Amino acid sequence: MRTVSDRNSPYRRGVNISARTLNRTYLRRQLLLDDVALTVPEAVGHLVAVQAQEVDAPYVGLWTRLPGFTHERLTAALEDRSVVRGGLLRGTQHLTTGADYRWLRPLLRAGMGAAGLSAFRKQIAGLELDDIAAAAAAALAGRTMTRPQLAKALGERFPGRESIALAWAAQHQLSLIHPPPSGIWRRRGHVHVALATDWLGGPLSSSPSPEELVRRYLASCGPATAADLQAWSGLRRQRPVLDSMRLRVYRDATGRELYDLPELELADPDLPAPVRFLPDFDNAVLSHADRGRIILSDADRAVVCPGYSIVRPTFLVDGFVAGTWSIRPGALEVVAFRDLPDAAAVHAEALRLLAFLQLPDGTEVRVRTA
Repeated sequence: MRTVSDRNSPYRRGVNISARTLNRTYLRRQLLLDDVALTVPEAVGHLVAVQAQEVDAPYVGLWTRLPGFTHERLTAALEDRSVVRGGLLRGTQHLTTGADYRWLRPLLRAGMGAAGLSAFRKQIAGLELDDIAAAAAAALAGRTMTRPQLAKALGERFPGRESIALAWAAQHQLSLIHPPPSGIWRRRGHVHVALATDWLGGPLSSSPSPEELVRRYLASCGPATAADLQAWSGLRRQRPVLDSMRLRVYRDATGRELYDLPELELADPDLPAPVRFLPDFDNAVLSHADRGRIILSDADRAVVCPGYSIVRPTFLVDGFVAGTWSIRPGALEVVAFRDLPDAAAVHAEALRLLAFLQLPDGTEVRVRTA
């Protein structure tokens, strides 16, 4: 098999792939097409990283993907450290397996640069980031602290500086886990932090593989473009890595090159897709620069992502985002973008979600069209 770096090969030119084939393939790889019996660490490992900006979101995200999932299964995985929570893709909170964190965090950190520190530039001006990191590491060695406790310790070490800015700078520089009780279902309050090397009981990778990142991304999100990989990971200039690997290349309806692992098959475009409810910020919606494989129109996307830091909870009908849902006083409200072909199926799945959310007695499901 030729590598895709041979730009004149027929293998490089690829074959066209329809939008519906792309959708069904993506759903299958996101564990949203079939009921697959996996443990929580196995599912998180397959997905590489599960969005956890909102505390309860990964619970809902795994519930919609794993048959028989319960809150206790994810809580147990966080407590036994087989799954951990920390700043990963795009600098945002994600769950990943403890084993994957060891290579994923160093790889992402190396490509992060100073991104995310601009808001604190004035507060830390004149200080060396390495000095802040060293002071934080010394304070955290062998213990878990809340973020305010870490900020207080750094404020004492660097008097006259805004302590919370110092804590954010330390979190940017260091590999930190947010251990339980942070990240537990319905748990709010101060975020806890611990050194990843302490929490995981060993060092992180000194030579993380970008090729491994590509393989894992394509296994859960492919086929995908180089721009898609960047949108998902936050890492730039990954095209040379893609071109150096033995990958299959397809083309979408616009002629864009979609990379994929050669051993993986495409899904049948005529497969039925069940109704699925996704939490806010779910990576099924965020994992591509072009979200057309799961969101049908720009107008729909504007409702789902109305601002830079807002990604609303959604639901899928026939494999595509068909509307949003939210918790209102006395109701789980489901709002469809347009008339639903099978409103009863949406209502039935919403009732399952209602039970999982453990909302107060008397809460009802309301389904309407915008």
